[in-house]
Amino acid sequence: MEDKIQYGVLQWGPCIVRFKIPIDVQLLLLEEGKASKEDASSVLAGVLNKEVHFRDKDKFKDFFEQSFALYNHAFGSWKKNTKKPPKYFLERLWCNFQRPGDFNPPHSHGGALSFVIFLQIPEELKDENAAFKGLSSGPGGITFLHGDADAYAINSHSFFPEERDMFIFPAWVKHWVYPYKSDCTRISVSGNVVDSMKLNQMETQ
Repeated sequence: MEDKIQYGVLQWGPCIVRFKIPIDVQLLLLEEGKASKEDASSVLAGVLNKEVHFRDKDKFKDFFEQSFALYNHAFGSWKKNTKKPPKYFLERLWCNFQRPGDFNPPHSHGGALSFVIFLQIPEELKDENAAFKGLSSGPGGITFLHGDADAYAINSHSFFPEERDMFIFPAWVKHWVYPYKSDCTRISVSGNVVDSMKLNQMETQ
């Protein structure tokens, strides 16, 4: 065909944003996560060695406000959205300590947005994932799923995350984390984000 045909591709599905957090935030999240003691497992879906609520999530208020503003900017460009973006509030923040055989089953979250930040990924786990021969993201991988599988559609994205990776996504997006065998602990942080709060909650912020 001599004449080039101009074409466009329609964007589809949820907006998921991935970026690197600063090293100083990574180190403070690690420090606070290890120091926090309140068990969070009874309200979470994960089958994990240890999950704890952060003892003081307000220490990270500025960082999360900047992160949610970044998401709003990305979403505006992705959807060509000209409406005033919502104001997001961090409702819940917890730290995950994943050990061999632990996993997070397919699940979604409450609220408007959710996120996961990978703080510590041991070399043993990196080596195990690199040796994996299958088609999935492999041991320690994370998958996001939307819609039904079809040869003409992309309905999932899978990654083996790196340290300081942060993913922000709509809370209703199903996702899961694969187990691994290496004798090590991977540490990550997750949270729920709302776009409105009750008056009595606002007064305590």
